[in-house]
Amino acid sequence: MEARSRLSGLFSLFLLSFLLLSSSYGNAQLSLNYYTNSCSRAEEIIKEQVKQLYEKHGNTAVSWVRNLFHDCMVESCDASLLLETGNGTVSEKSSKRSFGMRNFKYVTTIKDALERACPSTVSCADIVALSAREGVMMLGGPYIPMKTGRKDSKASYLSAVEASIPNHDADLSTVLSRFQSIGVDPEGTVALLGAHSVGRVHCINLVHRLYPTVDPTLDPDYAVYLKMRCPTPYPDPTAVAYGRNDRDTPMTIDNVYYKHLLQHKGLLLVDQQLVSHPSTAPFVQKMAADNSYFYQQFARALLLMSEYNPLTSERGEIRRDCRYANSG
Repeated sequence: MEARSRLSGLFSLFLLSFLLLSSSYGNAQLSLNYYTNSCSRAEEIIKEQVKQLYEKHGNTAVSWVRNLFHDCMVESCDASLLLETGNGTVSEKSSKRSFGMRNFKYVTTIKDALERACPSTVSCADIVALSAREGVMMLGGPYIPMKTGRKDSKASYLSAVEASIPNHDADLSTVLSRFQSIGVDPEGTVALLGAHSVGRVHCINLVHRLYPTVDPTLDPDYAVYLKMRCPTPYPDPTAVAYGRNDRDTPMTIDNVYYKHLLQHKGLLLVDQQLVSHPSTAPFVQKMAADNSYFYQQFARALLLMSEYNPLTSERGEIRRDCRYANSG
C-alpha cells in the first residue's frame, strides 16, 4: 500500500511538471527581465519614451494598446504590423481592419532611443509589447509584469489580417472563437474589450446603428447624442465620436465601460453584444460591479495575448528599423 501511495505521488508530480512544461512551451524563450545583461535600461528607456510622448501628444497611449492587439492577433506577436509597403512587402496597415490606426511614427522614436543605447538588441516586437504595458498604466490601468525576448518577423501577413481581426460588427460568437484560438477564454475576451473604454470611434463604424433606424439595443437618448456627432449624410467618414462607450472617463481604462453596456450605451455592436450573449453576460455584470476584478482579468488576458506564438531566434530577427526587415 505504501509503495502504491509513493507511486501515485510520483505520477502526480510528473503530471504536474508535464502540464507546466506544456503550458509554457509556446513561449519558452520569453522571460522577465530578458534584457538585463544585453541592455539593462531597455525597459526604462521604453517607459521614458512612452511618458514623454504621452505628455507631448496625449492620445499616443491608446495607440500602443491597439498596436499590441493588431500585431498579436495576426500570426504572432512579431511586429509584422509595423512593416511598411516596399521591397515585395505589402503592409498589414493597408488593410481596412487597420482603418484609424496611427502614431506608428512614434514607434520609430522609441526604437531610435534604444538603438542609441544598445544597437541591434531590442526587438520591435518587444517595443510593441512594452509600450502597450506602459500605455495601459498611463491610462490608469494595472501594471502588467510582461515577459520579453520576442523576435521580429521578416514578413508581412496582409492576407491573414481580415480573417484574424474581428470586425466591429461581427457576431460575438465569431469574436469569441477568434480569441479562443490564441488562448484567450470568454472571461478574458470580455476584459480585453474593456480597452474600448478609451479612445474614439469613427462615424463610419457607427452609422449602421443609427440610420435608417436606430438599433433597438441602443439607448434612445444615447442615439440622439450619437446622431449629433454623426449626422447623415455626414460629410467626412473619418469624423469621430469621442468617448468610445465612456463619456465619463474617456481617457481611463476602467469598469465604467461595463456599466454603460448595462445601460445599453455600447458604442460598437460588438460591445453591446457582450450583455446579451450567455457566455459573456455574467462577466459584464461582475466587471461592472468590481473594478479590481476587471483589472485582474484584463492583466491576465493581455499577458495571454502578448505571449501568443512568439518567434524563435531561428525564425525571426532584431530589426534595425522597425519599418523594414533587415536586408542582410
